[in-house]
Amino acid sequence: AVGGVLALLMRAQLATPNEHFLTKNNYDSTMTMHGTTMIFLVVVPILAGFGNFLVPLMIGARDMAFPRLNAFSYWMYLLGGIVLYSSYFAAGGTARAGWTSYVPLSEQLYSPGHGQDYWILALHILTIASLAGAINFIVTIHNMRARGMTWMRMPLFVWAMETYAVLLVAVLPALSAGLTLLLLDRQAGTHFF
Repeated sequence: AVGGVLALLMRAQLATPNEHFLTKNNYDSTMTMHGTTMIFLVVVPILAGFGNFLVPLMIGARDMAFPRLNAFSYWMYLLGGIVLYSSYFAAGGTARAGWTSYVPLSEQLYSPGHGQDYWILALHILTIASLAGAINFIVTIHNMRARGMTWMRMPLFVWAMETYAVLLVAVLPALSAGLTLLLLDRQAGTHFF
C-alpha cells in the first residue's frame, strides 16, 4: 500500500508540466523508496509467499523443511521494511540515489545524510530474509518430496521455485558484498567505487 501511495505521489508530480507538488529531492526520494519497496518488499516476497503455500502441497510434504527458519525469514523481512521506512526520520532524509543506488550518486558526496546508510542496512536485512527463505525452499524440494515424485514428475511451479531459490543463493552474497563496499566507502573513507 505504501509503495502504491508513493507511485501516486510521483504521478501527481508528473501530471502537468512544471508541477511543484514535490521538490526535486523529494521526487528522487519518493522514486527511490517506491522502487525499493516494489522490488524488495513486494515482488520477491509475493513469490516466496506463494511458494511457501504451494510447494509443500505440490510435492506432498506436510510443511516446509524448517518452519522456524520460515518465521525467522518473515521477521527479518518485517525488520528490513521498518528500517527502510525509518530512513524518513534520518538526518538528511531518505535515500535519493534510485532503487539501484548506482555509484557515484550513492556516495557520501552526492547523497549526504544517513538515509542511504539506512537503505543499505535495510537491504542487508532483506538479503538475510531472502537467503533464509531460499535455503528453506532448496532443502524442502530436495528432501521432502513424496515417494515416487522424481525430478521429472515435479510440477513446473516447483521447478520455478527451485530455480528461484538457487539463483537467490548465488546472487545475494554478491549483492551483500557490493552493499558492504558501498557502506565502507560512505563511512570508512575507502575507495572501492
